[in-house]
Amino acid sequence: MAERLSFEDEISRNKFKSFLLMIFVFIIIVVLGYIISYAVDPSYFFFIMIFATIFSLLYIVVSYYNSDKIALASVNAKPASQERHRMLFNAVESMSIASGLPMPKVYVMESEQINAFASGRDPQHAVICVTAGALEKLNKQQLEGVIAHEMSHIANFDIRFMTITAVMVGMISIIAQIYLRSLWFSSGNNNSKKNGIFIILGIIAAILAPLVAQLAALAISRKREFTADATGVKFTRYPSGLRSALQAIKNEHVSSKDAHHYSKAVAPLFISDPFKKKFQNLFSTHPDVNERIARLDRM
Repeated sequence: MAERLSFEDEISRNKFKSFLLMIFVFIIIVVLGYIISYAVDPSYFFFIMIFATIFSLLYIVVSYYNSDKIALASVNAKPASQERHRMLFNAVESMSIASGLPMPKVYVMESEQINAFASGRDPQHAVICVTAGALEKLNKQQLEGVIAHEMSHIANFDIRFMTITAVMVGMISIIAQIYLRSLWFSSGNNNSKKNGIFIILGIIAAILAPLVAQLAALAISRKREFTADATGVKFTRYPSGLRSALQAIKNEHVSSKDAHHYSKAVAPLFISDPFKKKFQNLFSTHPDVNERIARLDRM
């Protein structure tokens, strides 16, 4: 018989793993900086670091403070109606009380697929959006499980967490691009063997670092989904609602007619990737649904 899982242990374990992955991304920045600083003039690299930091922060801050508006606009979501979507409002109200969070604004988007997402920089500016398909196909318990999962993302400040990750990954990409492009304009006057070795190491690091950082960011995203599942169980006190909803989602596939409702940029926010492939891998934003269901079975 499989060992039972405590949702509290699951939450702590996945948060710790997310933190370790964040440290790993930071180490990539340090190592990349160390190698490039030996390959180029240190003062030149200091300029690169300042530019990369400012550019990444400005870009991400604008997105961060408008994350809810951008996400809702990209899927053409409309405010939910108290009269037409009574079960949805009841589910959000119940999970708001269970989590101790302010009630987020509630939206509905046109799609036959069962799905939902949460966005917003903090609980005071949060929104939850569900598909019309979810409202049609899920029962009360299943819908509460989905809403609990999305409220968990709000409670765990996942938008903020993933924004910090995006800043660091963005910095790595910018640093790598500036270094690689600078090689085209270098005079080539310094041909010492030591410098040549660091130039080669710098090229390798500039090519591999963004890829490795992106893989770490995707791993963080998957850990945050496991954390949200476990926190959702904490809010509802029963895993069967979310488990049953994920079982229904598992058999869903976005149709060609429905695909235009989804933006690929917003896809990572959803409880399940709308464009999910048959097999999950290192490049997936979400963990395998079967593994999520198996973990919920053990809670």
